[in-house]
Amino acid sequence: MQKLNVSTVKWIGLLLFSFILFNQSEAQVKLSKKEKKGQKTAPAQQNSMQSVNDYSGYYPYVEYGKFDNGKMWTFSYPPTQYFKDTYGFEPSEEWIENMRMSALRFATYCTASFVSENGLVMTNHHCGRQSVTEVTKDGEDLPKDGFYAATLEEERKVPGLFVDQLVNMQDVTATILKAAENGNTDEEKSKLKNDKMNELVKDAEAATGLKVQIHTFYNGSIYQMYSYKRYNDVRLVMAPETDLGFFGGDPDNFTYPRYTLDYTFFRVYDEDGKPLNTKYHYTWSDSGANENEPLFVIGNPGTTKRLSTVSMLEYDRDYSVPHVIDLLNTLGTAYADYIASHPESKLELTDTYFGYMNSLKAYNGIYGGLKDPNLMGKRASFEKAFKMAVHENPTLKAKYGDLWSKIYASRTQMKSYFGKQIIFSPAGSNSRLFAIGARAIDIATEMKKPADKRNPGYSDDKIAERITKLKLDASFHKEIEEKIIAFQLGKISKWSHNKLKLVDGANNPAFIATQAKAIVSNSVVADYDKLKALFDQGPDAVLQSNDPILAYAKMSKDSLAYYKNLIDPIIAEENKNIQLLGQALYEVYGTSIPPDANFTLRFADGVLKAYDYNGTQAPEFTTFFGLYDRYYSFGKKEPWNLTQKWLDAENKINKSTKLNYVTTHDIIGGNSGSAMINQKGQVVGLIFDGNIESLPGRYIYDTSSNNRCVAVHSNAILESLRSVYKAGRLADELQYSKIK
Repeated sequence: MQKLNVSTVKWIGLLLFSFILFNQSEAQVKLSKKEKKGQKTAPAQQNSMQSVNDYSGYYPYVEYGKFDNGKMWTFSYPPTQYFKDTYGFEPSEEWIENMRMSALRFATYCTASFVSENGLVMTNHHCGRQSVTEVTKDGEDLPKDGFYAATLEEERKVPGLFVDQLVNMQDVTATILKAAENGNTDEEKSKLKNDKMNELVKDAEAATGLKVQIHTFYNGSIYQMYSYKRYNDVRLVMAPETDLGFFGGDPDNFTYPRYTLDYTFFRVYDEDGKPLNTKYHYTWSDSGANENEPLFVIGNPGTTKRLSTVSMLEYDRDYSVPHVIDLLNTLGTAYADYIASHPESKLELTDTYFGYMNSLKAYNGIYGGLKDPNLMGKRASFEKAFKMAVHENPTLKAKYGDLWSKIYASRTQMKSYFGKQIIFSPAGSNSRLFAIGARAIDIATEMKKPADKRNPGYSDDKIAERITKLKLDASFHKEIEEKIIAFQLGKISKWSHNKLKLVDGANNPAFIATQAKAIVSNSVVADYDKLKALFDQGPDAVLQSNDPILAYAKMSKDSLAYYKNLIDPIIAEENKNIQLLGQALYEVYGTSIPPDANFTLRFADGVLKAYDYNGTQAPEFTTFFGLYDRYYSFGKKEPWNLTQKWLDAENKINKSTKLNYVTTHDIIGGNSGSAMINQKGQVVGLIFDGNIESLPGRYIYDTSSNNRCVAVHSNAILESLRSVYKAGRLADELQYSKIK
């Protein structure tokens, strides 16, 4: 192995930094090289009147749709008249309350629901996969074999898992905005708002014992205080094998037709250790979803960016999203290669690997949408109509007329700094060694300060504790780390000035890989005893070390601080303008346009609907016939393989049972685990995915495309429980809404 010149990383970092300091034009607003060479970019916005027609002729004109900004309705402002006009269905307050109280947030990343009066909770297999791994005992492989508790006593508590139930909502907009009136500057007003929110949360939690959060909607036009009942005793009841819960694996992910049983059941227990007795829960449908009936998805969609301006979408398209795709490609490949060469690591690393591949496929779909001229055309036509509405009202024009021009200008400035942020944010590459190196530099920096001048958490005893935590554990894998560091070295080469090179041959991937291996093998950061010995010599030994990781971390810390001084004012100004943009949208359209998703409880309406694809048609439903067909058609190979349980049940299961189906619902990440219900409040299915056409949904809900949501049919859940898993106790509880 070639040994790395230990000063290499420090040299390039300091040289880069010096180059930037002595060339202040680098910090001025300018377009990237690609743009200079003629890449098409949207025209600059010169003034507020011109900005009304900025994108005319640049993107094809595509008429925007009524629901382009989505159907993620809030429970505070349910569109009851729209439901009545569209479906002839006017939900009562009792119906809405039961829908809200039966839904749950599953930890911090998914949705779940109560589906019996005895605290039974339903969510997706992919939401519960990590929990299944955590309750696996020595000698077991529950992800591979699945799990079913035949009795209450066999249900396994998941350490650290919780679910949250939204029990109260209160509008606190007037209180928070009034608190800000005493501020003279934007900074003072922001601080006063935050102080008031913290005060409200603290008082509410003390008075109720609930978990309280204040959520903003329409970029700060509305503030709502949500109170959650948190349940901390959550136990695993049933989970299919991963081969069935993720049947088809990554090739089938974000596609349809599908044939997967992406469900898992848990149970909430009360303070006395008994199954929770809950009034609010969804009941089970005997027939499932029917054609043309209104169906509702109740869940916690994570993040959308549908209020973004076109210039913000262009920035994501040209800068941030391609970088994320590059990183996810690297991480996915690193984990796949490691698992393939170390089969014993499969149980430990598969969940992480699936997560990276899921995100990669999602971001590729998002990127495809951003490159679609029709999608951008629809966003541009809506932006034009929105701006026209603002400009036609003198009051609104005075308040908001130049927002689009200002946001365009800030995004143009941010482009010139993007590469520097990548170079000087090494921890963003998911490197364990870079992260440890950064923490080591932070500790050493604080050690040099007098005790009374240190940041909180850096007293002498806390520093000793922090140093101990720099030790790598068994989850560190050298081969994976080498690929991640090679990725970061490649980014340094890409985003450095073209006259600067890491070392000769720095643009050669093979050479970079060799350097990455040398770094991992030689850095003291990878050897705790050596790192601890440096700290024992004093903080200067760490801060002045020529170790490549520590030197890079020190350089990055200093350089990032320099750039933050340049970038932070731009971001602060843009955030203020984005907040004003949301307020403008609210003043023009009110709640007829739902706010962007923010992992708060929403409900979306939709219907069953097939669609055309690949020159044929995707059916509304798939069946168990298709599941077995995929198994045989792909030669019984992963990821379409079936376990022995399913082979034994092949002639017992009713193969005509509906398995998966598609609807027109507006969903996104965070909706995973959402129940789909009918007008009676009955479960007809369980959301688990969207098709490939749904992935641009971060930016637009396109009802004119083949955008579909994919769900497990309620009948498939019962049929699999009874015919394959011999889980009659659980199936009965679902059908009768209580333990039999």
